[in-house]
Amino acid sequence: MPLTEEIATPRGPARVDIDVPDGTPTALLVLGHGAGGGVEAPDLVALRDAVVVAGLVVARVTQPYRVAGRRAPAPAGQLDEAWTAVVSALRERWDVPLVVGGRSSGARVACRTATAVGADGVVALAFPLHPPGRPERSRADELVTGVPTLVVNGDRDPFGVPEAGPAVRVVTRPGERHDLRKDPVGTAEVVLDWLRTRGWATA
Repeated sequence: MPLTEEIATPRGPARVDIDVPDGTPTALLVLGHGAGGGVEAPDLVALRDAVVVAGLVVARVTQPYRVAGRRAPAPAGQLDEAWTAVVSALRERWDVPLVVGGRSSGARVACRTATAVGADGVVALAFPLHPPGRPERSRADELVTGVPTLVVNGDRDPFGVPEAGPAVRVVTRPGERHDLRKDPVGTAEVVLDWLRTRGWATA
């Protein structure tokens, strides 16, 4: 069972579900949820299950607007501010490599703040490259962080699929849409393999 606690942020309390592995942790993975969803999304839960046994501490962060019972997401700046406060508090507890990430909106937050929080890596699940039907409104620049980044998107995602870059690896999952619900365990294995290649998960 995860430890659930609240962490104060400038935007109100965030709720954090923390799972700790047996033995000495190899890294800390902090994950954020999508705009309209929560940290119980199938891909986030499957990823948690896969990487905790591989040595990582996993912290799934519920943004303050969701803790307060609101469905509509807060503005980007407020999301980033709250996220940064939570990640900073968690880093004080575990002096290990930091990997940040999440799904959809949570992936965008992780990318936008990766440099500021000193992340060693980013995991972006279902990164929403553009609003559905609006490819001209690309958010590709958010992936340009200089930090090693793994993007996992479905090939049927109406939000689009980013292109790989110098520090960005993109894995496209066949038959998956934006929710990545078809094979969450397979998606988690893709991430775990990447974490292992970086030395952040046990073999």
